[in-house]
Amino acid sequence: MKKNFLTITLTLVCMFGWAQSEEMFKPYKKTNLRLPSVPLIVSDPYFSVWSPYDNLTDGSTRHWTNDEKPLEGLLRVDGITYRWMGAAQRTLMESVIPMSNEAEWEAQYTCEKPSEGWEKPDFNASTWKSGKGAFGSDNYDNIRTPWTKEDDNIWVRRTVDLTADQLQGDLYLIFSHDDACEIYINGKKAATGIMDYVDGVVVRLDGEKRELLKQGKNVLAIHCYNKTGGALVDFGIFRNIAKGNESIKTAKQKSVDVMACNTYYTFSCGPVELDVVFTAPHIIDDYDLLSAPINYISYQVRSTDEKKHNVQFYVSTTPQMAVNKVHQPTISSKVFMNDKQYLKAGTIEQPILAKTGDGICIDWGYVYLSGVNGHLSMASDNDIKTQFLADGRLPRGEHEVVCQKQVSLPTLAYVHDFGSTMQGSSFAMIGYDEIWDIEYFYKRYKGYWAHDGSVSIFDMFDRMSNNYASIMKRCRQMDKTIYDDAFASGGVKYAEILSGSYRHVNAAHKLFKDSDGNVLFFSKENNSNGCVNTVDLTYPEAPLYLCYNPELQKGMMTSIFEYSYTGRWTKPFAAHDLGQYPKANKQVYGGDMPLEEAGNMITLAAQICKQEGNTLYINKYWNIITTWADYLVENGLHPANQLCTDDFAGHWAGNCNLAIKAIMGVAGYAEIARMKGLNDVYVRYNTKAKEMAAVWEKETKVGDHYELAYGAGYDTWSQKYNMVWDKLWNTGIIPNNAIHTEIKYYLTKQNKYGLPLDCRKDYTKSDWIMWTAAMAQTDKDFKKFVDLLYKYINETESRVPISDWHDTKTGWMTGFKARSVIGGYWMKVLMDKK
Repeated sequence: MKKNFLTITLTLVCMFGWAQSEEMFKPYKKTNLRLPSVPLIVSDPYFSVWSPYDNLTDGSTRHWTNDEKPLEGLLRVDGITYRWMGAAQRTLMESVIPMSNEAEWEAQYTCEKPSEGWEKPDFNASTWKSGKGAFGSDNYDNIRTPWTKEDDNIWVRRTVDLTADQLQGDLYLIFSHDDACEIYINGKKAATGIMDYVDGVVVRLDGEKRELLKQGKNVLAIHCYNKTGGALVDFGIFRNIAKGNESIKTAKQKSVDVMACNTYYTFSCGPVELDVVFTAPHIIDDYDLLSAPINYISYQVRSTDEKKHNVQFYVSTTPQMAVNKVHQPTISSKVFMNDKQYLKAGTIEQPILAKTGDGICIDWGYVYLSGVNGHLSMASDNDIKTQFLADGRLPRGEHEVVCQKQVSLPTLAYVHDFGSTMQGSSFAMIGYDEIWDIEYFYKRYKGYWAHDGSVSIFDMFDRMSNNYASIMKRCRQMDKTIYDDAFASGGVKYAEILSGSYRHVNAAHKLFKDSDGNVLFFSKENNSNGCVNTVDLTYPEAPLYLCYNPELQKGMMTSIFEYSYTGRWTKPFAAHDLGQYPKANKQVYGGDMPLEEAGNMITLAAQICKQEGNTLYINKYWNIITTWADYLVENGLHPANQLCTDDFAGHWAGNCNLAIKAIMGVAGYAEIARMKGLNDVYVRYNTKAKEMAAVWEKETKVGDHYELAYGAGYDTWSQKYNMVWDKLWNTGIIPNNAIHTEIKYYLTKQNKYGLPLDCRKDYTKSDWIMWTAAMAQTDKDFKKFVDLLYKYINETESRVPISDWHDTKTGWMTGFKARSVIGGYWMKVLMDKK
């Protein structure tokens, strides 16, 4: 199943073989789905670069947190240079009005709703308090004035004097916020922020926005709403001092198609067309490749006028790829290893595994740009661009660059000179060595690919280079498998959704092997609270891995079993998490989810046993599972007011869907007992599950559907997606055709962008929609759910890696992004594979 990287095949890529054929630059299927953010370079929660735009040149590439992680792409054709990737102008900022990382700033603020006109320069704010920025909670840096209350608002006015010289040049508003905000300059709205934590939103002040600033007194005002968790307000004005980009033309993007492992772009650059393929080698049963911290950027040039043209291909990045905050000092250098050249960059501090939390980027380890197939140089962006625009070459550059501030960051550039050609192709590679990737029960581990340190990042680059053709062929086969399976289950739209989600799900994990030889596959709870290996992520994302590699599903579950088996966790139900990424040492979540997590773990264990036809995986943990099952029997039919995964609108005792989870957990335990040959145990628990289900059905049915909670009434309802296991297992636990009754009712409750989670709010969880949809009796009904999910993904204005928590009327993200839970989209495929 898995190939050992220690056996490195020295197969050279043939110039006229597979790697150079045009077929490789064509997607398995053309796609129409406009993803809100397109995966480019994705490996794990830290090495993750996306383009949240329709066109690859509409802005800078970004980490899923929205932090800028700049990749720039150019193509020089007959002396004319075209930009095919990255912002139209690189932003090297110097402050005009600084943010808190440079200096504290003074402002007036209030947490009581002010009268109209609060944002205008002449508003009387004499009753407001005085404070210093930034404002927010202590989980963020440089907080000078606390603002921590949840479900709270803050209004901040900052008055500054600007000179004529300060108003010169290319000006930008930059702000960080948590959660939603709106910001004004001299009484006019200049920008808004989504309901989320976002660091460093960049808004160019051009056109009418440029006229908002004036010489003399200026008032910058912001209103921010903190829904839950951390809070933050910080903003300033900056000038872009980058040079050397004025003569670069913008390539015309002709197409973008996203498959499971590959993202395909085609651009028109004058008389030459450029094809670019971004590849993450996510071969799901090859753990070395799945965990590989290296991605390919393949490229092909083609003359469109049957004439030869002089062509040079360029791609670059900066040390910003390896920092958490742009002000962190960095060191960059040229490295030679195994007769190959690399450019390497990282922070000087190297705080390995020091930071835990949610919206953070890695600031330890090093990014590497390989020189295989091209030439490398490291110099100032101005020097790099001047040379490349002049003759298509790179300057000699520096061997080492130490930077104390963002404005002096070097450009790390790669160039492939095709010379005079009608057609040619090759590939570049970019990678990231985290040195130590994760901490588990107080021991540090490297990613699986490193084999306990016996395989270096350079060995990995060599294997990826030497086996390029075969790896790319396998990636295309993975594309085909994901697309074809989805198409067979739900048609074109379903196939495009799953193709666009595959790398998204995988890249939210870290794959490694512990000291006992267990293969572990830990998720990070991105854009939620940063927890590691959260059980109520393991549950919704399970269908993808149950379909294609149950060993990875075990890799999420084994550590939770071990947490109880070793006595570290002693409660009679499963833990919620193992810590906060990247430290998986103990549960950190403040509240337990007893029925939720016990039901999740037992149900998934039962599914694994049924797929494998034996109970070998869980035999070691049978006593633990029995304890959890008994907890479900005793407490599951009428849940108390306890926490569960769907409590966005508040807790509600007697949660009907949570009761179904408990019932199916008991049924799952019975199924495992049957497979173990414990027939008396099977009969006892299977009978109990049916008894519980009969009571549930009788007490919760209200006419043509089932209510949200016991006694909540006819006007309430909720998605009962946990019933899906009864259909999948064909166990007949839930009586009176309740599943069909619910599906019929749900189809009357859909909004423009899908089915709400329940009656209380318009928002939904799209992973659960697809679990619910899989219960439909007909393909026609299934597609009624899929069509609206497709519409949401295709039209949402929230340009982030798919948010699984969105408003079904507006299509806006409510919260969450880049999370692994959309592995739940594969539930129908799993259903069809049974």
